[in-house]
Amino acid sequence: MATNFLVHEKIWFDKFKYDDAERRFYEQMNGPVAGASRQTSGPGASSGPSGDHSELVVQIASLEVENQSLRGVVQELQQAISKLEARLNVLEKSSPGHRATAPPTQHVSPMRQVEPLAKKPATPAEDDEDDDIDLFGSDNEEEDKEAAQLREEQLQQYTEKKAKKPALVAKSSILLDVKPWDNETDMAQLEACVRSIQLDGLVWGASKLVPVGYGIRKLQIQCVVEDDKVGTDLLEEEITKFEKHVQSVNIAAFNKI
Repeated sequence: MATNFLVHEKIWFDKFKYDDAERRFYEQMNGPVAGASRQTSGPGASSGPSGDHSELVVQIASLEVENQSLRGVVQELQQAISKLEARLNVLEKSSPGHRATAPPTQHVSPMRQVEPLAKKPATPAEDDEDDDIDLFGSDNEEEDKEAAQLREEQLQQYTEKKAKKPALVAKSSILLDVKPWDNETDMAQLEACVRSIQLDGLVWGASKLVPVGYGIRKLQIQCVVEDDKVGTDLLEEEITKFEKHVQSVNIAAFNKI
């Protein structure tokens, strides 16, 4: 029954006829595509249903062309994929055969392991002689002695070098104000008296006369002292010994060096 029905059903077998008839029908209704384009481009052209149908026909034709080209590309890709699959199958089938036929190369080195077994076993006398020989003990002892001696020499040199190095001495810079009794005091003689003080660790520096008032000038003198040898009290005591010239001594500035 189904086969008889298909014999009388011809719509799908004659599809091209129906497509051709449908195309002619739309051409009669709207005119051919070329004619439509001329009418739209010429004077007095108007937009309407006929123009829309012609544009639709043109788009359908371009889509069909594009569809056919895409089908060709897809077919080419399918063919390339099938070729690659066939090639991979051939490679997979051939790789185990190559591995099976490959010559073994892992059984070359055992001969070196057999050589020590072929040597003549040592006799007990030879074993005793080998035990008596110490190949490394004497060298290690000599090297230890040399290293210890070298270490002692370096330590001694470092100690001597450290002893010769001068120790840092703490020093201070002091600025003194030495005031006379009056304006008749000889300031040159006063300065000479101050500089006459000589102490271990005391060095006198620059000096100048600074006006105080009423014609009186004080002596401002600088000195450098070693802190562990000369103190400020000792300096004041030594300077104030010159009672005829010196009234008082003050420390104007004190800085560590």
